[in-house]
Amino acid sequence: MRLSAMGDVAMTVPVLRAFVKQHPKVKITVISRPFFKPFFESIPNVVFFAFDEKELHKGFPGLIRLFQDLRKLKIDAFADLHNVLRSKVVRTLFALSGKKVAAVDKGREEKKALTRAENKVFKQLPTMFERHVKVFEKLGFAVDLSNPQFPEKAVLSADFLEIIGTNHQKLIGIAPFAQYDSKVYPLDLMQEVIAQLAQNSNYKILLFGGGKKEIEILESISSPYSNVINMAGKIKFQQELQLISNLDVMLSMDSGNAHIAAMLGVKVITLWGATHPFAGFSPFNQPIENALVADRIKFPFLPTSVYGNKKVAGYEDAMRSIKVDSIYRILNSCN
Repeated sequence: MRLSAMGDVAMTVPVLRAFVKQHPKVKITVISRPFFKPFFESIPNVVFFAFDEKELHKGFPGLIRLFQDLRKLKIDAFADLHNVLRSKVVRTLFALSGKKVAAVDKGREEKKALTRAENKVFKQLPTMFERHVKVFEKLGFAVDLSNPQFPEKAVLSADFLEIIGTNHQKLIGIAPFAQYDSKVYPLDLMQEVIAQLAQNSNYKILLFGGGKKEIEILESISSPYSNVINMAGKIKFQQELQLISNLDVMLSMDSGNAHIAAMLGVKVITLWGATHPFAGFSPFNQPIENALVADRIKFPFLPTSVYGNKKVAGYEDAMRSIKVDSIYRILNSCN
């Protein structure tokens, strides 16, 4: 069970892929929001159970109903990869019915130590992937992530090719937004990155986002260039996954798009402001060199937040310390 958010749900995918390969006789039921169903459709032995937050599974009575529905599937063990109130209720019901249960340890105290200003403990914490593996180990299933497998690139339809064309040698995705401002690279600097990339006619740059405001911004950014295309608002989510699977590299903030690209086996470059890879949220199977972080000499309190939702006075421009040229160089080197 993992209900949200998008990036967190995407981070379960590489672990489940490894699990089903190493335990092919085990059937997994993923309980999550209906929107995330496409994440799991290509994984064998995995079925999806949609969590209906608004009606069927709303409130405590809804969680009882969820448990009753799940019991009909003859589930032997319950893996709580969320560890919030809702999942705890369902987990407890499974435990009381005599089933094996295990929950993810989110390492909240370790993360507090990493992000506090005083007596900061600045060290790499276990990744969420490692924490998920521990859950399955508690249930008796070892999972080895050292040799990951990824799905084949999706075959793009003629409609896709009409939008993005075929006259490119390198397909670069850029997702310049995140849920919180402290995780977003300044737009004027991102425009400089895009302008440098657009000078290479062999590159096709695809911009990703969502929502009316983001779509308007991405349209204005892409309009001066023939090889920069805003994809936001033009395709459905399932199609977006197909397109991302064909990228050569994705440039993203610390956000869901980074984890989606990584779960599809795409190279990912991430930019970090208030947050930091040490909290354990780096995209799957990406080298630490692909994570460009704000300057901790100039901004010694970094990271100031696990999720980017805390603002610290004087740190509004921390991401400006990530140089445009360094982003361009690493994107240019990804082949």
